[in-house]
Amino acid sequence: MLKKRTDRLNSLLKEVISDVIRKDVRNPLVNELVTVVRVDITKDLHYAKVYISVIGNDAQKTQTVNALQSAAGFIAVQASRQVVMRYFPALTFKLDDSVDKHIKIEELLNSIQKEQKSRTPTEPGSEDNIQ
Repeated sequence: MLKKRTDRLNSLLKEVISDVIRKDVRNPLVNELVTVVRVDITKDLHYAKVYISVIGNDAQKTQTVNALQSAAGFIAVQASRQVVMRYFPALTFKLDDSVDKHIKIEELLNSIQKEQKSRTPTEPGSEDNIQ
């Protein structure tokens, strides 16, 4: 029961926080290409980690995370107007690098595949003769 409640809250907070960042945060240091990937709220509902993905270089990613962290109070106040909770959680913004990891894995798999295609057996049926 508690798991379902936190899952619903995580989903709701993800939508609301994403909306607040897109519409209300006017900080020029926040990259326009920022996406809220997921939200993890603690069991006591007092703290929430907001994982974001930013398209850009490392400096832009760091700058965006720092700008959002400095605006965390403002974002929480704006979001609390849309979500009725006794205590709105304190927000902590974290950079989600799973997309970057996924791209790196895809590149590695593609390079392995190209290398396998470039290797050709020396003579047909030579694999059968090896003992």
